[in-house]
Amino acid sequence: MKIMKRQLTLTSALATVMGTVIGGGAFFKIATITALTHSTSLTLFVWLLAGIIAITAGLCIAELAAAFPENGGPVKYLQEIYGSKISFLFGWSLIIIYYPANIAALAIVFATQAINLLNLPLANPIPLAILTTLSILLINWLGTRFSGWVQKLTLIVKLLPIFILIIASLVDTHPVQVHLWPLTNGTHTSFISALSQALLATLFAYDGWLSIGNLAGELKNPAKNLTRAIIGGLVAITIIYLLLNLSFLRTLPLNQIIGNQNTAFLTAQKLLGNSGGKILTLGILISVYGAINGHCITGSRMPYAMGANQQLPKAQFFAKLSPITKMPTNSLLFEGIIAIIMIFSGTFDSLTDMLVYISWIFSILLFIGVFKLRKNKPDLLRPYKTFGYPLTPILAILGGLFIIITTTITKPSLAIIGILLTLSGLPIYYWQNK
Repeated sequence: MKIMKRQLTLTSALATVMGTVIGGGAFFKIATITALTHSTSLTLFVWLLAGIIAITAGLCIAELAAAFPENGGPVKYLQEIYGSKISFLFGWSLIIIYYPANIAALAIVFATQAINLLNLPLANPIPLAILTTLSILLINWLGTRFSGWVQKLTLIVKLLPIFILIIASLVDTHPVQVHLWPLTNGTHTSFISALSQALLATLFAYDGWLSIGNLAGELKNPAKNLTRAIIGGLVAITIIYLLLNLSFLRTLPLNQIIGNQNTAFLTAQKLLGNSGGKILTLGILISVYGAINGHCITGSRMPYAMGANQQLPKAQFFAKLSPITKMPTNSLLFEGIIAIIMIFSGTFDSLTDMLVYISWIFSILLFIGVFKLRKNKPDLLRPYKTFGYPLTPILAILGGLFIIITTTITKPSLAIIGILLTLSGLPIYYWQNK
């Protein structure tokens, strides 16, 4: 089996973290979150709380990433801590739910916004969403360097309109009053229900950073650069999200934001005029496109890593690299096909809620794994140790448990479907190990 080259730098890793995370959720989840909270204070609080949970999670995962800087990322960490069965089920959930659902959900967002911006004569966004997915697959088919270059470019382009929007809002002399305290919610639901459902929606906007571990085999000095990319990227993203959503709330009355997917466009239009609204929407399209590209980059490495470890049927098919670009083209195609199927079957919110729910189940196991490894392998080389241990992993575990328990109570059907899809990998696991 051919080995992937170490050709990615810290800049590429940081661009992948921020470029993958900052996507459609940054601009469109505000509509869902305000519909759940009916409050400016609770809306901003869940963005901050989600950022804190993501940062505590990142501090934990950074220790595991530095200790096991190899292809496979979180699946590799779980295998070292719990064995092959748990790691396989997580890998299985990633390749059939997490990555395809991310690609499909963001492709739907991209297509919907492109139709609105360009006034395309399309009643259904599905054909354009599929075309968008195919174009991303082609970019990744051309190789790591080209897809990495696209990721850096889209990150720069997507950050510019965000910063312009934030600055324009902060200097606005007639802002809408934003109440930060006390934390309140609308009368349509309980405080805990509003908080939990809004937090689940918010966490999608922070999702994607965990997959940077999949690129460890291609990253220069992975033990140090993985840690820097995860922690630095998450801190920067949290600050950007808080300021961006404050901009929305300072510019438009809350009743114009609730359930309104055009919040970002209307905000830019009010602050910058009609031309500004169109330019920002174009920036949003580039942002979402870059996020899809990031999920393709990291997602295609997961079937490859599992194939290389003989964890999937037809393992050699998934572990095959292109002789020219050294890309796992078969794995890339596999993920693309599932994503296209999901484009037909799901909506943005249902797809994103399911992938966040399943991801956090296994994330809790990873946080617990930091304690297990400290106890069972005290002599393991750890180039980085979790800051604030043991408080940091405890906070990450509590945050994850809150998300899982409340989601199971408030959205039982979503939880059951996600769990069943994950457990569908058990027959394949036993067959492969027969």
